[in-house]
Amino acid sequence: MKALVYHGPGKKAWEEVPDPQILAPTDAIVKIDTTTICGTDLHILGGDVPAVTDGRILGHEGVGHVIAVGDSVTNFKVGDRVIVSCISKCGVCEYCQKGFPDHCQANEAGVGWILGHMIDGTLAEQVRVPFADGSLHHLPEHVTDEQAVFLSDSLPTGYEVGVLAGQVRPGDTVAVVGTGAVGLAAIMTTSLWGASKVIAIDTNEFRLQKALEFGATDTVVSGPNTREEVLALTDGLGVDVAMECVGYPETLQLTASLARPRGHIANLGVHGKPVELPLDTMWIGNYTLTMGLVDATSTATLLKMVASGKLPSEKMGTHTFALNDIEEAWDVFANAAKNEAIKVVLKA
Repeated sequence: MKALVYHGPGKKAWEEVPDPQILAPTDAIVKIDTTTICGTDLHILGGDVPAVTDGRILGHEGVGHVIAVGDSVTNFKVGDRVIVSCISKCGVCEYCQKGFPDHCQANEAGVGWILGHMIDGTLAEQVRVPFADGSLHHLPEHVTDEQAVFLSDSLPTGYEVGVLAGQVRPGDTVAVVGTGAVGLAAIMTTSLWGASKVIAIDTNEFRLQKALEFGATDTVVSGPNTREEVLALTDGLGVDVAMECVGYPETLQLTASLARPRGHIANLGVHGKPVELPLDTMWIGNYTLTMGLVDATSTATLLKMVASGKLPSEKMGTHTFALNDIEEAWDVFANAAKNEAIKVVLKA
């Protein structure tokens, strides 16, 4: 089969690799019908995730059909149409039992994100999915691939690491710094908790326009006066919840500066460098700072909302390519601002 293989920082190739095989009775093999590239994949290529080694197939999002199952798989059979979760969940370890599969202990790394990280991923014609019963989701016939593919990661990440961790509540004011796919997912799902004002902040006018379509009430072009503009929109206090969705030191520093006393700062970005925050002045503000990896425990709930039309997740996809054109798709996504791209959709 063909797959996108990582060969060290700055090096990747769409090349022929062996087909995946069932290695454990809890495995399934999924033929990928639709997949997408994540901002985390860009971070990997940039060398920000050193655990990813030469020869790893990238990717952790996808929709497809089951083509083989291990003897212990009971919830899925050959032919089932499924969403592949970005988190592989054994379901029996202490963290999985507590509802935190992001730290599934079934592997030596102690994390649930292993596809395209510790094992081969979904930017391929086929993928082996460990713990299939807990790591796949049945897909209703009327939900399209273009709607479902963003339920692998982007939508749950925006909702769980942004809205839920940030504790958005009815009437809250929210700022979202960075309106790529995860930022837009956070904006879209703030409506589920009744935010009264959602301020989208970015340097890119196209993405800010998209943010309004996804539910933002206000936009701010990021620049030297960003904090002052946000304060002016929030009675001089700042926001109840400030979300960072980029992954750079300066964007987290900006995000932290936007929260009002006793506000919540939710970091969703993947950071490749340490970040210095002014805790000597922040401590007295009683801020709550959260960060982390998605659990993807909300996928089933979000899928119901997508299926009912409540969440138009397909709007995240701005460019569609054949899977064989993945190199071109990667270039478009890596230069998203220039290409007015949010997410690329790759069709087998």
